[in-house]
Amino acid sequence: MSVDPKNSHSRAVLSIQTPVCVTLARKRVSLDHIVNLVPGAMLTFDAHCDEPLTLEAGGAPIATGETVKIGDKFGIRVREILHSRKNKS
Repeated sequence: MSVDPKNSHSRAVLSIQTPVCVTLARKRVSLDHIVNLVPGAMLTFDAHCDEPLTLEAGGAPIATGETVKIGDKFGIRVREILHSRKNKS
């Protein structure tokens, strides 16, 4: 199903904003460890710094990509769009 951006309903739906985040790595740690974090504490992950980032929208992964530097900020260059595993009718 495609969305017609000229349709006023479609424009309204497409203007809805959703949280977007970029994830380098995930890890499970005890709540005790989190509570005892202090400024300067280090939390290490098994991922390498050059591994693909995951782009999430609304809490769901939608793409992967690589880190890019834009001035003194960083961004993500999308390399792959992830397809939903849900059955489409």
